[in-house]
Amino acid sequence: MQAQQPTPARASGITRTAAPVESPDFYEIDDLLQPEHKLVRASIRDFVQREITPIIEEQAQRAEFPAQIVQKFGQIGAFGPTIPSEYGGGGLDYISYGLMMQEIERGDSGMRSTVSVQSSLVMYPIWAFGTEAQKQKYLPRLATGELVGCFGLTEANHGSNPGGMETSFVETSSCYILNGSKMWITNAPIADVAVVWAKNELGKIRGLIVERGMEGLSTPEIHNKWSLRASITGELVFEDIRVPKENLLPDTNGLKSPLQCLDQARFGIAWGAVGVAMDCYETARRYALERIQFSKPIAAFQLVQKKLAEMLTDITKAQLICWRLGMLKNDNRATTAQISLAKRDNVAMALRVAREARQILGGMGIVGDFPIMRHLMNLESVVTYEGTHDIHLLILGAEITGIPAFK
Repeated sequence: MQAQQPTPARASGITRTAAPVESPDFYEIDDLLQPEHKLVRASIRDFVQREITPIIEEQAQRAEFPAQIVQKFGQIGAFGPTIPSEYGGGGLDYISYGLMMQEIERGDSGMRSTVSVQSSLVMYPIWAFGTEAQKQKYLPRLATGELVGCFGLTEANHGSNPGGMETSFVETSSCYILNGSKMWITNAPIADVAVVWAKNELGKIRGLIVERGMEGLSTPEIHNKWSLRASITGELVFEDIRVPKENLLPDTNGLKSPLQCLDQARFGIAWGAVGVAMDCYETARRYALERIQFSKPIAAFQLVQKKLAEMLTDITKAQLICWRLGMLKNDNRATTAQISLAKRDNVAMALRVAREARQILGGMGIVGDFPIMRHLMNLESVVTYEGTHDIHLLILGAEITGIPAFK
């Protein structure tokens, strides 16, 4: 019988599985963290190593969402970490939340997307804009993962311009009648609850809570993605759905309400991008020290050292941006423009780092034995969703000049 041939990565003698997790901290940013921040980070890091890293490559190759991860996220307190504890949240600060997103996205951007949507785009708007009854009904069950949520804002014809949405509802004596559709919705095919943004008869954007099982709701899955393959994405289709009046989020008032939610999620993305960059950097650094060419490790060559030095520099700058932004968030002083700067630049940084890491690994950079190509493909979505690279640039331009170029 012919012996089984090793995969290319294993044939090279270099593998990733036994490598301990390390975090670049060139400017000793850990000195700025409180003990509870480090405890949260260590807990989530261990979880990712135990529950995500061993399965994520196969899940991505098969384009399957690991549904069992949802309740595990709930068990470790990943859902709603900044929501007050009386509603099932963690009552943590924004540095803790950011570090959680960093570690989860180090594992996979799709896994961080699942947590971001549940925490920042479903639990947050119910907490910020909902009634006490709505908070009590939904938040504790979302926090444990008993319920899965999604956020319905983007439409097929309205991505960067969500204010042009066509989804609408009319009021009757007993309920609201909702019609329209949403596109590119993380968690939609498995969601029990959707926070949906729609226009009323006056054209004012309001938030509604739509539940699985309401007649007229369908949630088809989007297939054939090259990116976020371990995440589940779909549509929300509303056909004369009768939404109870008590499901209106009463404190929502115009486009600023969903954009306030997006600020929460974009903050998490800025931290998560650092986690991706860290994973790519450490993978490339270890590989460069082990890979022998011309009778010495490729880490000995000047161009490889240049790549690694620039990666570390980029990561260090992004870490400092995140820490300062987290402190501003804790003081309720972080602006939309500041969050846009962090989301835009940190994701662009992570893309640069991933591409340079892929170069260092050479052909090994495209195989599933290493995470580089999966991270790189995921980041091509992250750089687009929740505000494209260019839209965030224009948000900054409007802040600088006082002239909004996108209107």
